[in-house]
Amino acid sequence: MRNSLIWCVALLATVGTAYSEGPKPSEQGKARQEDGARGKTEGPPKELTVDLGGRVKMEFVLIPAGSFMMGDEKGLDWEKPVHKVTITKPFYLGKYEVTQEQWQAVMGGNQSGFKGPKNPVEMVSWDHCQAFLAKLNEKSLSGGAKFSLPSEAQWEYACRAGTTTRYSFGDDEAKLDDYAWWWKKAKSTTHAVGQKKPNAWGLYDVHGNVLEWCADRWDVLYYAKSPADDPVGPDSGGLRVLRGGSWHSDNPGYFRCAYRDDRRPGRLDDHIGFRVARTLTP
Repeated sequence: MRNSLIWCVALLATVGTAYSEGPKPSEQGKARQEDGARGKTEGPPKELTVDLGGRVKMEFVLIPAGSFMMGDEKGLDWEKPVHKVTITKPFYLGKYEVTQEQWQAVMGGNQSGFKGPKNPVEMVSWDHCQAFLAKLNEKSLSGGAKFSLPSEAQWEYACRAGTTTRYSFGDDEAKLDDYAWWWKKAKSTTHAVGQKKPNAWGLYDVHGNVLEWCADRWDVLYYAKSPADDPVGPDSGGLRVLRGGSWHSDNPGYFRCAYRDDRRPGRLDDHIGFRVARTLTP
């Protein structure tokens, strides 16, 4: 009898221990809630498509936050000094330069010199770009996200795609033909976007086809006084920044990640276009 009683007590203790190691029903519910919350906050999609109407869409690539060294010590005077810049928030950037069909869908016309629905829109001034972006923001149902031109810091950061070389594909300019439409291969015209190789972050034509307007005003000496976080250019100045090289350029140096140029905001050229940036939904 005594041995039977001892065996029963031991069995009950074992069962109690086994049960206590598992999650309680309330804890299981809490775990499911936490898993659900994690699922909702995994982060924004890596790519985003915006419907412009008329079966025309605009594709974006998510650019992560991060730091890079901006400029080129072996480059032009206004590309110095090389300085560390941090992009503190992720953002979306157009996978391609804005095309003529996208411009047509938003603006209702197309003033480009080299006609083609998939060719980058050109003959658009910086001021024209602002009108396009205003209409795009007006018609957008993006829940508070805003479309804009990228800052030149955002542009160079995205172009480099984590590299520190002259080009996003390395230092060998002999590979430029694989990534860029430039004077040597373009045959004096623009070409449909996305035909060359992309950089490591999936952006096409960052080294050629058309120069791209950026949001910033131009200042030759800005790099010496640029803030470290999210620089947006000087507060005043009559010129705007251009990036990226174009079909019209015959010097491989003009296609470097750090290369920067300037024009008046009303300037029109058949080798100047733009790419759209978009903030994340708040």
